[in-house]
Amino acid sequence: MSAPAGTTDAVLTCGEVRTCLLPCLQPLDLRAAAHLLRLRPDERVRTSERPNVHALSPETLTGVDCRLPTSNGVKTRAVGTVTARAALTEGRVLQTTAYMRAPAAGPDRRRPWGHYLVRSGIVEPLGRMPAQAVAEGVLTGAGDGELDLGLIADGLITRLLRHPLLDQKVPFTSRHTRLRWAALRAPEGEGAALVRFVLAEEDLRAVELRVPATVEPSAVVGLCEDLALHDWLLTTLVRMLDGSRLGSPDGPAAVLALRPAVSHLLHLWMPGARVDPDLASVWEVLERRPGFSRQWRTQVQRIRDQLALQAIPLPHEALTAR
Repeated sequence: MSAPAGTTDAVLTCGEVRTCLLPCLQPLDLRAAAHLLRLRPDERVRTSERPNVHALSPETLTGVDCRLPTSNGVKTRAVGTVTARAALTEGRVLQTTAYMRAPAAGPDRRRPWGHYLVRSGIVEPLGRMPAQAVAEGVLTGAGDGELDLGLIADGLITRLLRHPLLDQKVPFTSRHTRLRWAALRAPEGEGAALVRFVLAEEDLRAVELRVPATVEPSAVVGLCEDLALHDWLLTTLVRMLDGSRLGSPDGPAAVLALRPAVSHLLHLWMPGARVDPDLASVWEVLERRPGFSRQWRTQVQRIRDQLALQAIPLPHEALTAR
């Protein structure tokens, strides 16, 4: 259900994305993916095969009544609903996202739940909201009693990972990653901009954006899911290479350990393929610095060079020489 007129004038959209390898030995086809992601019986899972195989669940709502996280300690109570959804790419990589939109100000008193339920995905502050402080608070992480979008995303991914359709076997080991994001409204006349992309912790990233008011919230969510997907791919590939002992005397065994990367990861790299054109400039910035695709191509070339080297029939002494 769309929100009533005049209620979607959000100055802040923020969320958290969880990304992981689906615990299934074989990738799911579209039919199985649709079964996995059928979060609601009244809405279908959206699937597509171009430019890659992708399935997107219906959206679910979670009611919240709590304080918003802020960087300056200001206590701002908010009430409303948080939207959550899940996506599966190439039947292999699972993502869940929880996000919300917030206007600059809301009613001074809490309204009945019916007021909030017809405003899907909107969390209204009681009184005025310090938008910048809330954005920074979301990126830093929620404290006790504060809105925790990551907790909602984690709850959904935990539910999906227990689905009976999955055999709980994986072709290689990997870790979950988290991407927190906050998008404030861009000044009038300006386009989308990436303010910062930070590796906050080993498996946590923080992204701050500026987005024109004309861009749909779903487009911003799609951009952040795309960023999270490719960050997970790059992080996973780098870790596989770091643990493979390429160039060591047991080169053939090291190359064999990288077979899962060739079979399951390399063909997934497609940054920006599903991103709204109005937000493409954000990917262009990331491609310049830190240079996602440049680093990806370097790692892929290392794998291909090692595969080529091991295919050359050299004397055993030459292969083991230091």
